[in-house]
Amino acid sequence: MDRSLFVVMSGAKETLQAQSSVSNNLANINTTGFKADLEQFRSMPVFGPGFPTRVYALNERPATDFDPGPIQTTGRDLDVAVKGDGWIAVQAPDGSEAYTRRGDLRLTPEGLLQTGDGLPILGENGPIAVPPAQKIDIAGDGTITIVPLGEKPDVTAVVDRIKLVRPDPRQLEKGLDGLVRLKNGRTAEADAGVTLVSGALEHSNVNSVAALVDLIELARRYELQVKMMKTAETDADATAQLLRMG
Repeated sequence: MDRSLFVVMSGAKETLQAQSSVSNNLANINTTGFKADLEQFRSMPVFGPGFPTRVYALNERPATDFDPGPIQTTGRDLDVAVKGDGWIAVQAPDGSEAYTRRGDLRLTPEGLLQTGDGLPILGENGPIAVPPAQKIDIAGDGTITIVPLGEKPDVTAVVDRIKLVRPDPRQLEKGLDGLVRLKNGRTAEADAGVTLVSGALEHSNVNSVAALVDLIELARRYELQVKMMKTAETDADATAQLLRMG
């Protein structure tokens, strides 16, 4: 009873964690540039004093689905989508460099270019600041051109260039903050081959139907494990009654 109960309890616990991950994917189905987390179960022997005679369930995130999501045209000047492979460099809350596919850009009152969730966009020399302008254009190579306030439409000025990178996907990992970084802790070099689509946004790559099916399957699995715990309890009570009769 002791062994079966703890094995079932470990499975139920890991199933709940998997449900949280799948629910997070579903919750971000409309988040711009979101990349789905992958889940898997495996058996893990328990090591310690004596022989490893017990094997418990383990849920883990082996990788992240870095496949591009669908691109939809918005017509907004500050909306950009990465075409094919590549990432936009941003400054993480801790000041480090990280990467995202979120291209719903905006300007703060101070002129700082940020993503929709408030992360500064990095250029050739750090965060990008845009002077007051009557028009802003973002080219396919990330170059930001403006028409300064009070100038004629044919008078333009280049402000900066968005840092675009294309590291090996096998060297990338997604953090708990949703940002992508290199596994070795270094920063990627700018890649001139990465291109942007202006006036468009990349949507989440979460497959809503598949995620919903996974969530239902996990719920049924958790229900089965709860039934097994009740069975283990019933067996323990029956064993106790036999011992009292003896």
